[in-house]
Amino acid sequence: MAEKAQYEELIRQFSAFGAVKREMGRLLPSDCPGGSVAVLTLLGRHGDMRMSKLAELLAVDMSVTSRHVAHGAERGWIERFPDPADKRSRILRLTSAGQDQLDEIAERTTQLLSHRLSDWSDDEVGQLSRLMARLRASFDDCRAPAARPPALSGDEQSTRTPAITT
Repeated sequence: MAEKAQYEELIRQFSAFGAVKREMGRLLPSDCPGGSVAVLTLLGRHGDMRMSKLAELLAVDMSVTSRHVAHGAERGWIERFPDPADKRSRILRLTSAGQDQLDEIAERTTQLLSHRLSDWSDDEVGQLSRLMARLRASFDDCRAPAARPPALSGDEQSTRTPAITT
């Protein structure tokens, strides 16, 4: 297991990563905020699905998911139609305009990463990708309440490094 100082450095790096996320966010078309990109990405990756499944994949409340879907539907990126198995539910589908939007965002993001990481080797880019996927999987595995870390004592809370800040 890594030492405390290594975890503290990770916290600092996560905080600094906010600048990367902000720059990537500036690439998005003005009418396509990050939440909409997430919805389009999941529909593109997983195909048609119910709103409840999308909310689960986004790990957000149904009301938040509904707002993102409405935004995408208003722009013609998503279509909603009755679920044949349950007429009260709706199935969401990415439209060709939504796929075009997703393709444009992917192209912009790829160009940015290609430019910013131009001095990285293919192996380094691959290693970063593998480690980020592993980190994400470690957090996905820990979503169950039983897997949460123990609460900190009052002394530990006052001395720990603050959570991610920008």
